[in-house]
Amino acid sequence: MRGLSARDNSYGNSGTTGGIRAAGTTATAVLAALGLLTAGCSTGGTGMRDEGAARTDQSTPSSAPTPPSGSSSIKKIDPVQLLKSDPKVSDQVKDDLKPCVADAYPVDTSYGNLTGSGQPDVVVNVLTCGDAVGIGTYVYRVTEKKYENVFAVEEPAVYSAIDRGDLVVTKQVYDKGDPVAYPSGEDVITYRWVGNRFSEHDRVHNEFSKALGDGGIDGPAPSSPPEN
Repeated sequence: MRGLSARDNSYGNSGTTGGIRAAGTTATAVLAALGLLTAGCSTGGTGMRDEGAARTDQSTPSSAPTPPSGSSSIKKIDPVQLLKSDPKVSDQVKDDLKPCVADAYPVDTSYGNLTGSGQPDVVVNVLTCGDAVGIGTYVYRVTEKKYENVFAVEEPAVYSAIDRGDLVVTKQVYDKGDPVAYPSGEDVITYRWVGNRFSEHDRVHNEFSKALGDGGIDGPAPSSPPEN
């Protein structure tokens, strides 16, 4: 018990009979107190409890947690091979689809339910190696045990994501002279699967501040302080 650590033994060194009797009486009282406290701990009710045991008891669940359903049943694909074998993917994108480092391709892949086919749909985004700008986005649906391309956009600065069953496509908008890192705005388009195709459900256009530019506020450079 943490509250009953070893105490000072000076009462046992008095050398007198009275001191020995007092020590014996004190020891008996301590043993009795220990017995009561031990009984309180074993009941698990209102008695004292060691802190370590309390944390262990409280943190141990009655049963092991259940992993998310379907998380281990997703069949991973080779997105690069899928794109290269897809006739709907342009030759330009296929030519640009090269490893950035070693065998690492600039491809992002997401799995989720978009079309209700009973199998996870696959969203593949192709990016550039240098600045990670999306140049193509595709959705594949399992039909007759094969992956079918049911959505594709090939243009600079496009990217798709799965959001609670919706396909959300973001397109960067550039005005003349905009650097790649600082578009003038973006269109965020939400698609939903209706019948046998994706239908636009919502569209949001965001305008970005021109004050940021290349990271600072546009304006004349500050002049140097006059020399004394």
